[in-house]
Amino acid sequence: MKLYYSPGTCSFAAHIIAHELDLDLDLEKVDLKSKITAGGADYSAINPKGYVPALEIDQGILLTEGPAVLQYLAAQRPERNLLPAEGRIERYRVLEWLGFINSELHKSFTPLWHAESASATKDTAREILARRFRYLDHHLSTHRYLLGNAFTLPDAYCFTVVNWSNYLALDLAPYPNLQRYMNEIETRPAVEAAMAAEGLKKAA
Repeated sequence: MKLYYSPGTCSFAAHIIAHELDLDLDLEKVDLKSKITAGGADYSAINPKGYVPALEIDQGILLTEGPAVLQYLAAQRPERNLLPAEGRIERYRVLEWLGFINSELHKSFTPLWHAESASATKDTAREILARRFRYLDHHLSTHRYLLGNAFTLPDAYCFTVVNWSNYLALDLAPYPNLQRYMNEIETRPAVEAAMAAEGLKKAA
């Protein structure tokens, strides 16, 4: 399998999960501006959506969209329980969290990445993110990870997205439980390995 990624973007969650599951993935870095891969390929021809992650499962078989990629990877090592079995409420909690992170957290960051976004739009995005962070902080006051004591798929995704705060000068100090969660996940060997492979630095 090959993971098309761009350092520190949402594809980082899939990279973490691959390390958590000891999956041997080929990595192909994508320049999201030029749409050219590190190997010189036209990424738009590989994935017409133009963004990452994309998982090449086999020649001619490409899976896109982060939550789908994460679930596929987890299915390769079901015994690791990063995605609990069908019928268990924990499985649907995982899907519930993936949906929340994807639609309510990930997308709320979008205006902050674009210099052309109006100041009012960015202010609104920061207000929305503050509400999302407060929600996470409250939840994590009684949970080690999003589902309790077990690290599961949405933790990799949540860490990836909240970590963008370091690049956008968003202060997590008002959210001590969220800070604790981020600091703990950052020390996981899989996260450290993925960060090293993508050339990312730990938060100061």
